This record gives sequence, structure tokens and C-alpha cells, in this order.
Amino acid sequence: MRRSTDLDFTEFVIVASARLFRTAYAVSGDRQLAEDAVQAGLVSAYASWSRVARAEEPEAYVRRIVINQLFAWHRRAWNRREVICEVVPEPRHAASLEDESVDVELIWQALRELPARQRAVVVLRYVEDLSERETAELLGIRPGTVKSQAARGLAHLRVLLGEGATAIEAIEGSGQ
Repeated sequence: MRRSTDLDFTEFVIVASARLFRTAYAVSGDRQLAEDAVQAGLVSAYASWSRVARAEEPEAYVRRIVINQLFAWHRRAWNRREVICEVVPEPRHAASLEDESVDVELIWQALRELPARQRAVVVLRYVEDLSERETAELLGIRPGTVKSQAARGLAHLRVLLGEGATAIEAIEGSGQ
């Protein structure tokens, strides 16, 4: 029985770890922290894999573990924040020619400037394309809070990127 569980978990890691990392990186803005959070999340998931595997959406379950881990670390280390200088990984493929004209690095830099909760909401809503309800459940907040945090985050991004920035339109369009 244990061998079957190990194989199921291994398959899950192969399928989900890249997406979990992308989400953790987008929320944290730090490659090493994202890797650590995904690793910690996967360790927690493995420890209770029978419960995680029975969940309606195991990946969403583990994603919540990873994001909660990031928030816990953020609360503990808020005064030790380092300036992140690394290059953001390139997206797989642009969806259209319009998307190709958006400066992806500029967007990621601006996202890193948002407060943690706003960044998490914007990333989950517009990068991960989760609904307001799914985002609220994942973060343990109300859908109204998701709406207000998304609005504030996008407004902050407009200030950082410039009012006429096509980048904001690209972000908003991806979460519809």
C-alpha cells in the first residue's frame, strides 16, 4: 500500500510542482523563498497524503499550504526584507502579438512592490486565473476582500507602471 501512495505522490509532484513554484514565485518575488515554500508545502502534503489525495482538488490544497507558508515566513521576516535583483523567468509563450509588446520584467518588478496580500490576490486572480471565490477560499478571506485588494493592487500597479500602461490591460484581461 505504501508503494502505491509513494507512486501517487511522485506523480503529483511531477505534474504540479512547476505550477506551484510559479505561483509561489509570483506571490513572493523571490526564487529561493518560492523554492523553499514549495518544498515545505510538498513535505507537509506528503505527511498527510491520504487526506490531500482525497481532496476535491489536491493541487489547490497544496497551493494553499504553500501560500500559507509564504505568509507565515513573511510575517516573521518582514523587517529582514532583502532587495531582489534576479531576473524573472520568461513566460512560456505569449498568447498574442499584443501580449508580446508588454514588458514582462517591468510587470514582475511592479508586482514585487505590492504589499504581500495585494500581490497574492493579483497573482491568483490575474496570473493564475482563479475566480474571486477560489482566491478567497485559498487565502482564507471574503470575496469582497478579494475585490477590494485586487482593485487596490491594480491601482497601485497603474501608478508604478504609468496610467496608460498596456501591461495593466494585459493583467486585467487575463483574469476575466
